[in-house]
Amino acid sequence: MDKRPFLKGALFIRMDLMSGAQNTEELLKQAKARLYDGKYNDALDFLGVILRRTPDLADALYMSAVCDRYLKRPDAAFEWLKKLKSAAPEFGRAYQEEGHLLRSLDRDDEALKAYQQACLFNPALEASWRAQAEILEASGREEDAAKARYQADRWARLPKPLIAVANLIYEGRLLKAEEICRAFMQKNPRHVEGMRLLADIGARFSVFEDAEFLLESALTFEPENVEARIDYINVLRKRQRYDLARKETLKLYQRHPEDPFFQSQLAIDCMHLGEFDEALAQFEKVLEKSPDDPATLVSRGHALKTCGRQEEAVQSYQAAYRARASLGDAYYGLANLKTYRFTEDELASMRAQESSEQLPYGARIQLCFSLGKAFEDLEEFEASFDYYNKGNELKRVQCRYDADQMTGELRAQSEACTSELFDRRNGGGCSAPDPIFIIGLPRAGSTLLEQILASHSQVDGTFELPNILAMAHKLRRKKKVDGEEVYPHSLWEIEADQLSALGAKYIADTRIHRAGAPYFIDKMPNNFRHVGLIQLILPNAKIIDARREPMACCFSGFKQLFAEGQEFTYGLKEIGQYYRDYIDLMRHWDSVLPGRVLRVQHEDVVEDLEGQVRRILDYCGLPFESACLEFHKTERSVRTASSEQVRKPITKSGIDQWRRFEPYLGPLKQALGAARTEFKN
Repeated sequence: MDKRPFLKGALFIRMDLMSGAQNTEELLKQAKARLYDGKYNDALDFLGVILRRTPDLADALYMSAVCDRYLKRPDAAFEWLKKLKSAAPEFGRAYQEEGHLLRSLDRDDEALKAYQQACLFNPALEASWRAQAEILEASGREEDAAKARYQADRWARLPKPLIAVANLIYEGRLLKAEEICRAFMQKNPRHVEGMRLLADIGARFSVFEDAEFLLESALTFEPENVEARIDYINVLRKRQRYDLARKETLKLYQRHPEDPFFQSQLAIDCMHLGEFDEALAQFEKVLEKSPDDPATLVSRGHALKTCGRQEEAVQSYQAAYRARASLGDAYYGLANLKTYRFTEDELASMRAQESSEQLPYGARIQLCFSLGKAFEDLEEFEASFDYYNKGNELKRVQCRYDADQMTGELRAQSEACTSELFDRRNGGGCSAPDPIFIIGLPRAGSTLLEQILASHSQVDGTFELPNILAMAHKLRRKKKVDGEEVYPHSLWEIEADQLSALGAKYIADTRIHRAGAPYFIDKMPNNFRHVGLIQLILPNAKIIDARREPMACCFSGFKQLFAEGQEFTYGLKEIGQYYRDYIDLMRHWDSVLPGRVLRVQHEDVVEDLEGQVRRILDYCGLPFESACLEFHKTERSVRTASSEQVRKPITKSGIDQWRRFEPYLGPLKQALGAARTEFKN
């Protein structure tokens, strides 16, 4: 029972009533000041006000746990941490504080695991590295202790502003991190670690071109900086400049040809370039030294799947989970084949792992989606939906998607991109007719359309290219000096020659993915948000809207755990709202750009393949080729979730799969509203 004096309680109530005049940031400052002064109960009073207003605020939950640890109330501290990890599952300081708490209770083995998890989510936590070193040294693990101490010393040497930047990055506060980092770099323009952090921020904003420039500059100043070169390689991959990424990887590999890390990195680059034999050879080199390395076994499985060697992929995934039973990635690799059926033993193992409190958060998400697939195949639809729903809830907390914010962004496209804008810019842009954009929602049949078109002799299939999205991100962040118009409203201000240059740049930057055909496909679904930009910079490009019946499309997306992006799929309400917004925006494009976009309904393709293929080819100005009807025979790597499905003749089996789950899809129906029946209009 709280025995604080009544006057203190009265003061607390009065402060609560007055707190409306103070914003949360001010209250946090007050709480932090009292925590630093050792006034832990006073700090908890302020934090209580904040948490009544914002129950899931990570900083307030974290500070509450710290206060209760210092007050020697471990049960209360653990309860705060449980809430914190539920609200922000990748908040590194939560696991660091858990480590401190466990260590105070002489539970060093558990504390070590907590500190390791903390550094996984936030490598900038010097205290967690230092604590690991001390625990490892005390247990006689000198080599591991030395590695942890190296990391602690590395972070300790960094200037304090950069440590603050790193913590903000790993806690998702990118705008504040960018502000502090830019201020530091203005005073220290050649600081390589500052460049790395600013490049990391740029990459997280999808402004990969700026990130590439920063890292290229960093390597000019410190060519032997291995960490900077690895960062550079990763950004080159994000930009899909795979040939250059491999050249950079080779520089590291040639210095250390027997190092498993660099062998794996080279294998990844070879995979991206479609050189699967070499990629698999490198994975085998790693497995010769570490035959049970689970991460390599999973990566090899991904490579085998991508090039169509499904049976071998299955064996590699199975070897991976045998090496580490909690490896969610291996089980999800099997589930994502779409054609694999889990055995009874696998199902039992997956359920046991998913119920374990020690399972990492990401692995739990993967296992939930995998179990959803397993029970769906068993036609136990209630259990299947429960696991799919749990996986989506966990993922939604992790990615913090805001459906209303996305609605606002899409409406801004309709407001800015009017008929007047396109009339004013008529005749501008880059005249190249090369690109064929396939847009829409994921799981709407875009991979099938790509495979059909890529089977034509005049069309190169590529990937989901990030170029248009990156261009839009960059335009969005370029505010005018007076702070007014931003993208898409800024499209009114861009001069004709700049639009032409942007179109030419897109053609130049995507050339690396082409094999010499006059046309190529860009099948990034989310490009539907930027049809206006595409029209202005590439007025002769073709645009195909791959559309699917809303319940089937949305539920298929809900069942899918995507490698990255597509945060709108992790919730029935969220994906239903997004589909409705997509329909509204496409209706706008049809209004202001009549005849510009060809709509292809997935169900029509399934019903009349040849008729729809001829229609698509006519729109693209391509002669009919029978190979487009035999798309499943076309040998090419396919990296989307539909990779196995497009290697088989078309069937009607997936059209109404959602109906088996209809009793649980009320929130989706409600979110879709009129779009359920008006999606063809």
